[in-house]
Amino acid sequence: MQRDLFDEEHLLFRETVREFMAREVVPHHGQWEKDGIVPREVWKKAGELGMFGFGVPEEYGGAGITDFRYNAVIVEEITRSGASGLGFSLHNDVMAPYVVELTDEEQKQRWLPGFASGEIITAIAMTEPGAGSDLQGVRTTAVREGDHYVVNGQKTFITNGINADLVVVVAKTDPDAGARGTTLIVVERGMEGFNRGRNLDKVGMKAQDTAELFFENVRVPAANRLGPNEGEGFYQLMNNLPQERLSIAVAAVAAAEAVLEQTIEYCRTRQAFGRNLGSFQNTRFVLAELATETEIARHYVDKCILALNARQLTVVDAAKAKWWTTELQNKVIDRCLQLHGGYGYMMEYPVAKAWLDGRVQTIYGGTTEIMKEIIGRSFDF
Repeated sequence: MQRDLFDEEHLLFRETVREFMAREVVPHHGQWEKDGIVPREVWKKAGELGMFGFGVPEEYGGAGITDFRYNAVIVEEITRSGASGLGFSLHNDVMAPYVVELTDEEQKQRWLPGFASGEIITAIAMTEPGAGSDLQGVRTTAVREGDHYVVNGQKTFITNGINADLVVVVAKTDPDAGARGTTLIVVERGMEGFNRGRNLDKVGMKAQDTAELFFENVRVPAANRLGPNEGEGFYQLMNNLPQERLSIAVAAVAAAEAVLEQTIEYCRTRQAFGRNLGSFQNTRFVLAELATETEIARHYVDKCILALNARQLTVVDAAKAKWWTTELQNKVIDRCLQLHGGYGYMMEYPVAKAWLDGRVQTIYGGTTEIMKEIIGRSFDF
């Protein structure tokens, strides 16, 4: 079916992003995977092209556009190129609502110009060694002392953790208040007591810096708190998680589409028993199933993007999109790898890297099990 999500402006922007990826990213990504990190210069080059902070008001250096379709274009082009090291979607899709919508005027002036230019890289520190999807289990504390908070705790699995200049830390300001005791505190590079641990060795996404973060008596100005009041952090997180989960779903469908396209082409040329693979009924049936499910997922996700733009995307809608598309992504890639035979297990074939990079999709942003729990609770039994 014809995809009708994008206007001419989005298609032109896609060409710009695709050219950027071909010129500045794809030729170097293999080295970045060996290094375990993407150089900061790439962020600055992307910022020069206007790839960050679409919703940042023009007076702070952004485009002043509230349209998630531009975000989706970037996610799709990054995913299709296999450039899993770029933490752009974390910056654009996850962090933007926090630094644009929850900041006061003074914070906007300090942070937004660099956010939009790529000179300031951001991260959010939710997960802890003992608290993943259960955000109410966070143990990191932020104790108010005069005009500062003293932050203590540990975070792990933090995307952009090595490169980040600003880290939004989920912390307990009142450990006895449950959800009402959580506050978001922005910790900045160079603050005394803020240390980065290992750049974690992951199964896939090798070029993406994913780190442990440690906070030992870090004195953070109260002016770095997000939102006007303490204790609103949990609700701020809940409000922004649907966009994060939609971003993951956009990537999931784009990955499935890319690998499916590559596999169809492989089956046209690969010979077995004197025939190309595509001539076998089993191959055609497998590809027919995957193509159908991927296209259905695509249209649901596109509908979710329009709902987000209209501020109508619910937590339940986003949870449905997130779990279904990421499970489908893994299914599609696994079946496509099987069709590649032994070559699918070789890293020189994109399907092998996609298989490794994609496995985390059903885990981060809320596991499949948590997504199903969110949906199940909506039935109000």
